[in-house]
Amino acid sequence: MVASRTKMCNNRGKRQHPIALTEKDNLVKQLRFIAATLLVASSSSAVALERASPNAWEPAEQKVVLYTKDKPPATPRLEDLELKESVSRWGITWTFDKPARVGRFVNDDFYVVGPVAVVKIDPAPRYGKEVADEELDGREKVAVDRRCRNGSMLNAPARREVAWDSGVMNYYHPEHRARLPIAMTPGDSLASSISLRRGEKVTYPYHAGTVRGEGDNSPVKIVAVLTCVAGPLAADAFRPGYAGHDPKIHLARDLRRELLPHFDRPADAPPAVKTAALLQRPWCDSCFFSFDVPQQSMPNYAQANAQCLANAALLACCEAKPEDQQRLLLNVIQIGIDYYSLVRQGHPGWVAHGGHGSGRKFPIVFAGVMLGDETMANINKSFPKAAFGEDEQTAYGDCWTGAKVVFTGHSGIDVVTGIGRDFVRAGNPWGPYEHLPPGRWVPEEFRSDAYRRANTSTCWVAQALVLRAMKLEKTWNHDAFFDYVDRWMCEDDKPFRIEIAKYCRPPYSKDVYLDDSKDWFHEGFADRPWIKQLWDKYRPLSAAPSDGWKQKHDDSYYRNAVEKQRKK
Repeated sequence: MVASRTKMCNNRGKRQHPIALTEKDNLVKQLRFIAATLLVASSSSAVALERASPNAWEPAEQKVVLYTKDKPPATPRLEDLELKESVSRWGITWTFDKPARVGRFVNDDFYVVGPVAVVKIDPAPRYGKEVADEELDGREKVAVDRRCRNGSMLNAPARREVAWDSGVMNYYHPEHRARLPIAMTPGDSLASSISLRRGEKVTYPYHAGTVRGEGDNSPVKIVAVLTCVAGPLAADAFRPGYAGHDPKIHLARDLRRELLPHFDRPADAPPAVKTAALLQRPWCDSCFFSFDVPQQSMPNYAQANAQCLANAALLACCEAKPEDQQRLLLNVIQIGIDYYSLVRQGHPGWVAHGGHGSGRKFPIVFAGVMLGDETMANINKSFPKAAFGEDEQTAYGDCWTGAKVVFTGHSGIDVVTGIGRDFVRAGNPWGPYEHLPPGRWVPEEFRSDAYRRANTSTCWVAQALVLRAMKLEKTWNHDAFFDYVDRWMCEDDKPFRIEIAKYCRPPYSKDVYLDDSKDWFHEGFADRPWIKQLWDKYRPLSAAPSDGWKQKHDDSYYRNAVEKQRKK
């Protein structure tokens, strides 16, 4: 089996315990991801993509104003707000029972002063027999009364449950469907969706061409959020999380831009406006395997989530134009607020599982730090049972290569129990393995190593560089992550690749270990050349030593995880 750069052996299946896609499916996804990578990295290519189809992904203009504590915007009076019968955002229109006062958050999402009732949504939500048999996507095996298109949720649950569309695999819960008329009181958030039609192709650059019902793609196209508030808000207010009833409204005037380092912008870095646009629409991602994500708004694999968010934050450190930097910051921080809102209300987090657990902790920590919200910034201390892939897949331990920090496997170490996860495929574990030499690896431990190389480590480099440059190691509160990324970028792995290849057997390919041109599979790969350039220039300037991965640390956590897994 050819190792895929994006979804190595894509283990997202119809059951809670995942299954692998076929080799053909993986190859198709790999080619799409590589093509999308080139498109995102190139401004002209991205423009070409947008012009290729009348239904192409086209980001809306995002006007920004720089607010500071010295020059904050005034809070409008109620009568200053527009009186509207309806408002529209991202192709979704909400109509009220009577004209209501409306305003906009700093990211241009709407709020409405309540209480208010939404009596119509366009496109209309459709349920039961309103969804015809010919609209079903083939894998949609639900009773007629459970069918759904263009679903809405009022105060979306902070659980792996959604009601956007009955084609959502594993996590569709029709009991969360919000039925018209929808009464909203201050603190409520109404998240409404547009479903993909059968055969409709997604044009979001990271996965252009995907359709619902194929492989494990989400059937959701767009989600937009309407928030009900008690009164007018200042123009720099961030939208609270779409799960509703956030106790705090954050303000852009509080952004601590002085914490950002000032990097020289690489010549081949992507345009800030294009990158910010990838983050402009709501990222709704409460479930897992990306089964629920709005595909026209965000990447459909968490490896790409992590890359997209960290790349934007890294670009913000390079921007000389304050307006461009502000676009990047506003969008990354809004996504961080949404993820934090879920965790704050009890979401279990995003566990290690191949590349699916990455990318959520970083925007939470970054948003908390930039806003001066200590509870948000110190997410590990505030919510110690919330799982994040970057934490669960890195730990201090004796690696067979001589390193003192390890990748803890496809499914890592459970943050709640401290036990190496025993998810298995073909009878083999997906937990810790790097304490063993390759000659003792069981077949599925080669899968773990493939995920280490193709689907996790590469998307952590930009994160680690931003966090290091901002001196946020203690706030991140998982030192092994930083030393592991240093190992990934500094360790000469060629002799180790040769050793692994001696024991590699089908369906795992030794070619990706031995072929030096397959750099995306080798240590030192940073996802984009411009990121590698920034790493090489600025990582040595950090006060933190770069050889921590060679130094002995307390490895009792890892040793105990392995022992507990063995005893299960």
